[in-house]
Amino acid sequence: MSAAPARRDAIRTAPAVPAGAVPPAALRIEGLLLATAIASVSFSAPLIAATAAPALAVAFWRNAMAVGALTPFALVRHRAELRGLGRREVLLTVGAGVLLALHFGMWLPSLHMTSVASSTALCTTTPIWTTLVLRLRGHRPPALVWGGTAVAFLGVVILTGVDLSLSTRALAGDALALAAGMAAAGYVLLGAEVRRTVGTVPYTYVCYTTTAVLLLITCLVSGSSLGGYSGESWLKLAALTVTAQLLGHSLINRVVKSLGPSVTSTAILLETPGAALIAALWLGQLPQAAAYPALVVILAGLALVIMGDRRNKQQA
Repeated sequence: MSAAPARRDAIRTAPAVPAGAVPPAALRIEGLLLATAIASVSFSAPLIAATAAPALAVAFWRNAMAVGALTPFALVRHRAELRGLGRREVLLTVGAGVLLALHFGMWLPSLHMTSVASSTALCTTTPIWTTLVLRLRGHRPPALVWGGTAVAFLGVVILTGVDLSLSTRALAGDALALAAGMAAAGYVLLGAEVRRTVGTVPYTYVCYTTTAVLLLITCLVSGSSLGGYSGESWLKLAALTVTAQLLGHSLINRVVKSLGPSVTSTAILLETPGAALIAALWLGQLPQAAAYPALVVILAGLALVIMGDRRNKQQA
């Protein structure tokens, strides 16, 4: 790969795009794409719950199938971009893939070690870690971003509840879920950095390939079965790939450049009530009464983050 022009080695933490660089009409389109992404990733939990396959194997196949689907586009239409990636861009993209693999590899097993409520609530601490890392890197998120992040996370707590257990196994599962949320924050932040100069397809292709390879090694080491599933299970894996992976994570990789990591990571919290709604319609699992006020609280928190992020860009 050819060497890229010299850039700062440290990860930059300024807003994803300069103030005024993205027209309002384009931002509305990006907002619609983000909404599509959240609706798509909301299929993840219900499909995983309905698929008769080991959790780590499901994580591997959703990434491996996505790589297979992206290969013709990446190697034919985006070959020049892939060959033009600089060393720094490749390292950051591979790093994002490692963090995504860690996210999947820690969160899915945690679901079998602690309660789903605790696992979900702890894993969705992503926007908190995102905001903290931005602060440590010198970026000063406005008070509205901090407040909105806290309000949105409160909405998740209202929906999932707090069900921490004192058993060793449950505490280990809680720790895995919390670490998975941290890994997801790193994944979003690195993605925002790489996407400054790299297109969606090249970044996503290298990232998913890295994730798939690491998860394959994990499955082989842990003995997770990679085959022998029913035809129905393979169809569900394909559906998971199309929805949660290709439309979900890939569109998140697209919009993080213009919307920024704070808004993007906070919006991902909407996956929780979205998954509850899909489970109600598809699996007949009616959402709790708290789901509706929780959705309102999460949306209110997201609105505060968007307002704070927009004001910050205008003052930059």
